[in-house]
Amino acid sequence: MGSITEVYSSVCKELKLRTNRYILEVLQETEGKTGDITLKLTGNDRLRKVEKVTNKDALALSRTLRDNDSVTGLDLRYNCITDEGAEHLADLLQENVCLRSLDLMCNDIQTDGAEYIAKSLTSNEALLSLRLTGNKIGNRGAMHLASMLQRNSTLQELDMADSDLGTQSVIAFAIVLNNNKSLRSVNISRPLLFSHQEETAVHLSSMLVVNQCLRELHLGKMGMTDSGVERLTEALRTNYTLKYLDLRCNRMTRDGARCLANVLKNNGTLEILDLASNRIEDDGALYLSQAIALPTCNLKAHSVICCPVAVCRRSRPMCVCTRWTGVCVWPRSSMG
Repeated sequence: MGSITEVYSSVCKELKLRTNRYILEVLQETEGKTGDITLKLTGNDRLRKVEKVTNKDALALSRTLRDNDSVTGLDLRYNCITDEGAEHLADLLQENVCLRSLDLMCNDIQTDGAEYIAKSLTSNEALLSLRLTGNKIGNRGAMHLASMLQRNSTLQELDMADSDLGTQSVIAFAIVLNNNKSLRSVNISRPLLFSHQEETAVHLSSMLVVNQCLRELHLGKMGMTDSGVERLTEALRTNYTLKYLDLRCNRMTRDGARCLANVLKNNGTLEILDLASNRIEDDGALYLSQAIALPTCNLKAHSVICCPVAVCRRSRPMCVCTRWTGVCVWPRSSMG
């Protein structure tokens, strides 16, 4: 077998496809490299002349990488791949046993493409990370992926943010995660939810009680209110594995912040908490700041940017408040 560039050129000639110069350049750059290789074929690279990857290019790449054991990552963000191209990549996932990550963010993959990928992953034992952010796979496409997780025991990271998931598919993922032991990170931010009864929060809460493997959970832009946050915090009291909780851009107020603060006082596992763009106000920021100041809190990063809070007017040395909380939590005994 020749070099990867020669294989690509040969495949294009065999399939009577035009050679994509962008792909050819990236492949040439990998020659001579050892170890794991990630092909970065992003369609929004401003530092070089880009020719976006199309469905035919996806076919050529699939054939080129079919027997390749050096390429472990494929980054195809911001290209022109549709369901047809997703089918070609699904064929690659069935035949290649070395590919560990596949990033298809912001292409044009919809329900059928998600189904092709889901079917290929039911038997795939190599892929660890799949990113479908920004592809409008819809509720049906997400249901196919949820069904896949019942059989796949390898995938560790799944990102489906901004993919038009519905209430049914979000609940399906929560149910599947009750038994899935491999996933470490899940992003289902910005689904299309039309109910105000917090059904998704109820099921996600039940999942967090049972699942002791998940490390990251991204629930941004879900329209979650204080009621839903309260259900989540009830589950976090008994969950000792989740390290990153993303609740940005929801409808949380100071009451939800108070529930989270009560959890932070005793939960020594949570390390990153994102509450950006919630209306926690001064009281909510104070609850959180007081909890963070306790030695039992293990939080390492906390975002509350774009939250309406007042500006802290104290400027004492060693004050534990920050610019983004705007609330001083200097110990009361030291306050004048």
